[in-house]
Amino acid sequence: MPTSTPAAPDHEPQSVAVERRNVGEQESRRANGADWDRYADEYQSTHGSFLGDAGFVWGPEGLTEAEAGALGEVRDKDVLEVGSGAGQCSRWVRTQGGRSIGLDLSHRQLQHGRRLDAESGVSVPSVLGTATALPFAAGSFDVVFSSFGALQFVSEIGTALDEVVRVLRPGGRLAFSITHPTRWSFPDDPGEGGLTATQSYWDRTPYVEVDPETDEVRYVEHHRTLGDWVALLADRGFALTRLLEPEWPAGHDRVWGGWSRTRGLLTPGTALFVADLRS
Repeated sequence: MPTSTPAAPDHEPQSVAVERRNVGEQESRRANGADWDRYADEYQSTHGSFLGDAGFVWGPEGLTEAEAGALGEVRDKDVLEVGSGAGQCSRWVRTQGGRSIGLDLSHRQLQHGRRLDAESGVSVPSVLGTATALPFAAGSFDVVFSSFGALQFVSEIGTALDEVVRVLRPGGRLAFSITHPTRWSFPDDPGEGGLTATQSYWDRTPYVEVDPETDEVRYVEHHRTLGDWVALLADRGFALTRLLEPEWPAGHDRVWGGWSRTRGLLTPGTALFVADLRS
């Protein structure tokens, strides 16, 4: 992994060149959808037992929704998961009495969702789609959430949040976890090399992986500072009620990409935002 900027916790690039350059929404979507289709089988094989077939973890530290309570009471609520993958989190919501629906850019991830529906006996209706054009009517949901899902992979983040506002009912809740923005300054190294800042926290130029032979963009991740996120939410009528920065648990030795005990004991790796839409 290059030392310029962190990739997603579940992304392990192979045979790519790394660049920092501006990439628009269409190119980001095309690259990341194909990347997740390629990586879905390995991802589910490697991380499926940690996630659970009907489990809800907010990040590599293992903070569960049962512990965090970020969604609030979901029983009898209409809930949308954006960037749902194989639907593990949405499946947990279903076990709690919520009416959850999943949306993901990766067809292969949704195929794994159908497999887990059958294996677990808990089915999650899911659709192929993008965060910037949610295929749902206005005022359809009480809660929208994303657990390390779509938001840090979206170029047009304002459009994505406008879509969340559109599909939420008045007073609805948005909760989402992302790579903690301060990690942008550090190499994506789970060892001691990942403890020394090497670039500016305020440099928002996207992280891009490129096929060195074709120059095709294969993966994109977009960075926003904590202040950027607060402003984005406030500008759309959200009241930020909680910002959780999970500590690394005692006895948790799992290494996941750049997340590890070495780093997690000293610096946050996940930021979990909870915001309510003003009525």
